[in-house]
Amino acid sequence: MPGFQYQARDLSGKAVSGQIEAADASSAAGTLRERGLILLSLTAQKSTTANSGRWQFGAKVDLPELIIFARQMYSLIKAGIPIIRAISSLQESTRSPAMKQVLHDLLDQLQNGRNLSTALAAHPQIFNRLIVSMVHVGENTGRLDEAFLQLSLYFEQEQETRKQIKQASRYPTMVLIALSVALFVMNLFVIPQFANMFSRFNAELPWATKVLLATSEFFTQYWLLIIVVVIALIFSWKHYIKTPAGKVKWGRWKLGLPLVGDIINRATLGRFARSFSMMLNAGVPITTALNLVAEAVDNDYLAEIIREMRRNIERGESLYRVSQQSGIFTPLVLQMLAVGEETGQMDEMLTEVAGFYEREVAFDLKSLTSKIEPILITIVAVMVLILALGIFTPMWDMLDAYKGR
Repeated sequence: MPGFQYQARDLSGKAVSGQIEAADASSAAGTLRERGLILLSLTAQKSTTANSGRWQFGAKVDLPELIIFARQMYSLIKAGIPIIRAISSLQESTRSPAMKQVLHDLLDQLQNGRNLSTALAAHPQIFNRLIVSMVHVGENTGRLDEAFLQLSLYFEQEQETRKQIKQASRYPTMVLIALSVALFVMNLFVIPQFANMFSRFNAELPWATKVLLATSEFFTQYWLLIIVVVIALIFSWKHYIKTPAGKVKWGRWKLGLPLVGDIINRATLGRFARSFSMMLNAGVPITTALNLVAEAVDNDYLAEIIREMRRNIERGESLYRVSQQSGIFTPLVLQMLAVGEETGQMDEMLTEVAGFYEREVAFDLKSLTSKIEPILITIVAVMVLILALGIFTPMWDMLDAYKGR
């Protein structure tokens, strides 16, 4: 939990100083105002010892569990049940060990006087800043039930998109794995048997056979080295894309991938529009909302563009203008944003934009398999052709030579 050192004055003008834990500086300032203090200065500190005894969660809470959590919190709060009692009830009913431990810690923090958004912020690996900010706004506006309802709808849409992506990628993934296994088996076990047979005949071998024999010999001699190199490259790549520069470059490369790059781009923009609409509808200022949404898009390249949009808005430009300058939105979407800005219904227009992108992504994902199939069939056909030419052509030549005797 982030800690802050503050200096303030109470209502009588007496100087007051101390430390406070909060999700961010804005939350800390709000808590101090609620205490009737006039804030003079607020300085962020390094991690405090308040969390030193708290269990660090290694298990990951899945998205379906977050959906259930948000849905149940909405129902319980709407029914007028106090938050501490609601959290306690959820802790008793959940079957997930990780979620049960999270709820136990949330309950401890609430009983110690912290508000719910501050308690959620203690678990950033589960509740990101977007979730924490939504709950914080809901607490301050008295619409906490609506905040959890919007979060549940957001999680459900995210889960549906993930399901569609998994379904579309299942077939090509299985084919590529099967091809890779077949390639290793052929080169390590099948082709060497033919190589022994061809070596007993001093006949001139065709180019396809030479390619197969050379490839098989390389695999046979260096198969362990190949595995080590592949694993090293995978680990190196994963390490690189975790660095700040690597995250940005990987985010940009993903958008340029053949067939799937455009789908990734629209899915990310749909997530941007959905979360941005949710934040505006909750009453979050537009610049704060853009800063939070940049963390929710899961693409550091687009996140940098969104942060640049925020900086331009802070300089006085309109949302439509900065969206147009970003170059990431289609003309139809820009027109919808312009209408939303003119009518003051930007959250509704952003919801329409999110729906537009999500429908396009769903359609493209359904047709993705039909686009990939010809490519996979072509790859398999080329492999079979080379294999047939490499194996059967010299056998036919040897058969013709035998008949000529």
